[in-house]
Amino acid sequence: MNENAKNCGNKWNLPYFCDIITLIIIVWGSVMTKRSKRSRSGKVKRSVNIALLAVYLLLAGFLLFLIFKYHILAFRYLNLVATAVVLLVALAGLLLIIYKKAEKFTIFLLLFSILVSSVSLFAVQQFVGLTNRLNATSNYSEYSISVAVLADSEIGNVTQLKSVTAPTGTDNENIQKLLADIKSSQNTDLTVDQSSSYLAAYKSLIAGDTKAIVLNSVFENIIESEYPDYASKIKKIYTKGFTKKVEAPKTSKSQSFNIYVSGIDTYGPISSVSRSDVNILMTVNRDTKKILLTTTPRDAYVPIADGGNNQKDKLTHAGIYGVDSSIHTLENLYGVDINYYVRLNFTSFLKLIDLLGGVDVYNDQEFTALHGKFQFPVGNVHLDSEQALGFVRERYSLADGDRDRGRNQQKVIVAILQKLTSTEALKNYSTIIDSLQDSIQTNMPLETMMNLVNAQLESGGTYKVNSQDLKGTGRMDLPSYAMPDSNLYMMEIDDSSLASVKAAIQDVLEGK
Repeated sequence: MNENAKNCGNKWNLPYFCDIITLIIIVWGSVMTKRSKRSRSGKVKRSVNIALLAVYLLLAGFLLFLIFKYHILAFRYLNLVATAVVLLVALAGLLLIIYKKAEKFTIFLLLFSILVSSVSLFAVQQFVGLTNRLNATSNYSEYSISVAVLADSEIGNVTQLKSVTAPTGTDNENIQKLLADIKSSQNTDLTVDQSSSYLAAYKSLIAGDTKAIVLNSVFENIIESEYPDYASKIKKIYTKGFTKKVEAPKTSKSQSFNIYVSGIDTYGPISSVSRSDVNILMTVNRDTKKILLTTTPRDAYVPIADGGNNQKDKLTHAGIYGVDSSIHTLENLYGVDINYYVRLNFTSFLKLIDLLGGVDVYNDQEFTALHGKFQFPVGNVHLDSEQALGFVRERYSLADGDRDRGRNQQKVIVAILQKLTSTEALKNYSTIIDSLQDSIQTNMPLETMMNLVNAQLESGGTYKVNSQDLKGTGRMDLPSYAMPDSNLYMMEIDDSSLASVKAAIQDVLEGK
């Protein structure tokens, strides 16, 4: 017994009184200790809830910012519903904290909301990032220029040369860039022996008439078309990479617009400059839900804009001067503005067909494709990636040659569009973009893409897709600006066909 209890017992002569007082003091102290612990625990929970609410507001706020900036969920008021849900959760959390109610439930509510916001934010950022990567190279194109010698030549460095052979008449700007770079980095001043084309320069090299040539990478496909083994015959002793700026898109706020779809004929980086073997003008009217695909044959004999100096050549050669040249050439031909472009190479074509589980088309003539040796009977055929590539590449086995190939390309494009605009494909939109980001290039902004997706989800239904192709007569006696030394197949455009094609494009644009 403590000293106070003893004194108490002595003073009052009550043996049990002090023990009772002591017990009361102990109980009271225990109660106060528990209250103090509960108070401290309540303060801790409140502090945790305040911190969780702050984290939630930051995450949800950034999520809403991205949703409204890029027009995500901007159909059937889903973006407004998402905003309302965020505000309701924030308000509920704030009131529960202020009135100190259901502290454990508040922690659970905020943790769950943070988890949902984090997952949603991650998904949106992934989607935005993936789509932006499709735009990443849309404002420039890449190419390289080299000095090449024969593969067995003892020359291994440009400093061993005094001159090179190059077509300064058709590609002088790029050739001078290369020579300036060599002078700056190698302290070597080379003179130029004139040739009419890169193909002519290559012929001079293998004939032994010159020791070295300048070779622009975008013209290598032209050389390869006549000399499939050219790459094994030469070695490049100096290479310089260049980039070329591409025009910004002509953003359209109207319900109708044009997209240039270009299929390049090379594997590798999508930003590489290359000939365009697929040239389709996609005219879209969102009001009437009509899409018109206009195929211009690769061999169409047209004035080539920009690098082609408006000299006539086959359309595919416009691609070697960059995508701008192809766009401007078609704009001049059809008298319309092209707002956006989509550029894909054959590797992306394969991936797209695989992602969609193949496509179904109607084949109106039996033929065997050189690529893959696939046989295609008349009637409905299901194409996997390799079969589809053979189907769109073949022209020599077709009755109408390149024009039939263009029609087959249209059939596959239509089949792809039908699958891409299905609800199932829209649900897998990010997966499709993720798989194609290195193989497709477009200058269509993300906001525009989302507006198209939102409009489709809002209105439902499917687009009616029609197709047409420009017609003409094949000739072998027309001069080529890019290949002046070669007799190439050209398609001289039929004026009545051109007038009909232009009228059909205008009808869709005007909603007729």
